[in-house]
Amino acid sequence: MFLNRFLGLVVCLIVTGCQTAPESLTEKKPIIKANPDTVVTESKTEQVDAVPPLKPSELEDVWQRIRVQLQFSDSSHPDVQKRIAWYLTHPNYMEEISRRAAPYLYHIVTAVENRDLPIELALMPLIESDFDASAYSHKHASGLWQLTPSIAKYFKVKITPWYDGRQDVIDSTRAALDFMEYLYKRFDGDWYHAIAAYNIGEGRVLQAIARNQKQAKPTDFFSLKLPSQTRQYVPKLLAAAQLLKHQKMVFPSIKNEEAISILPVSGAVILADKAKWQELEELNHGVIRYPAVIDAPHIVVPKDQQSTFKTLLANQKSNDYSQWQHYTVKRGDSLSVIAKRYKVTVSQLKTFNSLKTNIIRVGQKLILPHLADQQIEYKVRAGDSLWKIAKQYKVSITKLKQWNNLSRDSLRVGEKLTVFISNS
Repeated sequence: MFLNRFLGLVVCLIVTGCQTAPESLTEKKPIIKANPDTVVTESKTEQVDAVPPLKPSELEDVWQRIRVQLQFSDSSHPDVQKRIAWYLTHPNYMEEISRRAAPYLYHIVTAVENRDLPIELALMPLIESDFDASAYSHKHASGLWQLTPSIAKYFKVKITPWYDGRQDVIDSTRAALDFMEYLYKRFDGDWYHAIAAYNIGEGRVLQAIARNQKQAKPTDFFSLKLPSQTRQYVPKLLAAAQLLKHQKMVFPSIKNEEAISILPVSGAVILADKAKWQELEELNHGVIRYPAVIDAPHIVVPKDQQSTFKTLLANQKSNDYSQWQHYTVKRGDSLSVIAKRYKVTVSQLKTFNSLKTNIIRVGQKLILPHLADQQIEYKVRAGDSLWKIAKQYKVSITKLKQWNNLSRDSLRVGEKLTVFISNS
């Protein structure tokens, strides 16, 4: 009897303990009953081959080719944000930029990639010149990359009365990237310092860094005391890059393919078919005295017309002087005097005339490049402007400035300008 009561108590305690266990230990799982008539088969997940992302060179738009390679970190600095706001309120700006950049951007991007440099550098012509290959500045900087004469000379860009390589996309891009590589090393791998130095000069940036170090202040770009133009220069680049990276603004598409071709030029060429060659002026701002191609190492032509212009160039007869002017040597003349008068070098003058010595004689016939049907010396009058004079003589403002080495848009009364006029 006692044993039966004891066993009953044990059973009761066991049942009570199960009922009062914590819920965390008594998780209830639903019971799934299978229908005996149902055949259950193991489901298989279909394997889909991953599609590899397109390489930058395989994208259709060169702006997107830049976008996928952007490296610089986003910046929340007020100067950057202010510039972002400016871009966003001027949506038509990028339309004009894309139009101007279309012939050049693919070449520039490829050149940056080939050197393994940050792709952001391909955006520098946007900040420097708005992608205007004929741009001049008050500091005598010129071209897409706004190279100064001293920097151009240092990096072996040719500048003569006939050719200005700063306005040639090939020569100027090479020199600008050479300069950027130099500055990157000069500033111990700090791209913001290097880009600022491109704008203002390495000396000014080094001084600003040294000043902050002396005062125990940070030396990052945004902490430096620099001229206003330079303080805004880097933020402009960063703002454009951020807008492109996050696709916050439309950058009108540019085909991700070469738009131009390079045709080498040897010696001096006077282009016979003026009407045909005038099509190339917008791609060859470096050729100052069109249609005389002298000192230029090459001409730039549309890619889809490469064969046509290659044939035209090949058919230029070296002994066809129909578009060259003839000069009769006068008493007191010398090669140096004649060369200076016609803005050529003595070496060029000797080449044009197959001269082996500097000796010339009175009455001797020489040939010289025929720049135009007329060469006019124009004296600026009150009320004149570059636009008015260019319109009067049916020439472009760009050429008028280029012929007279003008970096400004204003004129001074009494100033003399040279104008070349073609009757064809």
